[in-house]
Amino acid sequence: MLIFGMTGRGGFDPLVLLLLALIIEAYLGEMKAVFKHVRHPVRIIGDAIDFFDRKLNRENRSQGARAIRGLLVVLAIVLAAFTIGWMVAWLSLHHPWGWIIEFAGVVTLLAARGLYDHVKAVSKGLRESVEAGRDAVRHIVGRDPASLDGHGVARAAIETLAENFCDGVVAPVFWYALFGFPGLLVYKAVNTMDSMIGHRTPKYRAFGMTAARLDDVLNFIPARLSGLFIVFASLFVPTAKPGQALKVMLRDSHKHKSFNAGWPEGAMAGALGLALAGPRHYAGQTVNDPWVGDGSAKAEAKDISRSLYLYVIACLINVFWVAAIAMVRFSL
Repeated sequence: MLIFGMTGRGGFDPLVLLLLALIIEAYLGEMKAVFKHVRHPVRIIGDAIDFFDRKLNRENRSQGARAIRGLLVVLAIVLAAFTIGWMVAWLSLHHPWGWIIEFAGVVTLLAARGLYDHVKAVSKGLRESVEAGRDAVRHIVGRDPASLDGHGVARAAIETLAENFCDGVVAPVFWYALFGFPGLLVYKAVNTMDSMIGHRTPKYRAFGMTAARLDDVLNFIPARLSGLFIVFASLFVPTAKPGQALKVMLRDSHKHKSFNAGWPEGAMAGALGLALAGPRHYAGQTVNDPWVGDGSAKAEAKDISRSLYLYVIACLINVFWVAAIAMVRFSL
């Protein structure tokens, strides 16, 4: 493990590389101009998952057969991600310029700035009109936002910000800090599998079961860290309520349909004095999920701006814990 292990001889220290990557990604964001010409690593992983999905997840197969094939897909994707990650890490530690490849990979697989930009676009759109807000939120939610009113659009943006603070920021950093680039790449591969096939629909309930459960395991600690980071961040945001953030997180996190997402979402709801999650519409049907938080459900564009302020501080706290570990290691 990187936190306790040696970094190799002649290589670039991984924790320093991670800190630099966090700073550069916060400045550059998604680098859309680059990925117009180069395939993004997550899209490459997604292409592989889509290939296996089409070949192995066929309707004429039994649920048991599809579950076994889903397990084999997870094993194949995880093994490939670990192998590629290990090769990149080895090159980084044993070649004078190998660290550049790893650095580029880490910057690419982090999503702090990209998430901020997408959620900010929802706030900007919602200030213009509800329709503009729906158009912007469509890029960051999995459901059709056509039925959402302005408050629903704002809640969807804030919920996505809280949940993806874990998936796109805290968890990648956590697994990189523990196991280096292989840990980061395996996490992103599992998280991508979960987003593509880890659904509770008739098509994916069996085939995506292993991917969904493994994603739950890998996010168990990062989700709770994400919630705590939001609680700590609320101490530095004038309009936030740290006491409520902690209270709602501990009380309501289990109410969320996701095993992990309730932690950062509960902290966000309490800090902002909002009610998140709750009943929602999917493809013509209403899912009566319980509310997370006991504040107002009438979120507005200004609440999205408040959540972004909280998110930025929480991201800084995420950077500080990495810096603290690096300083401890250098002092030993």
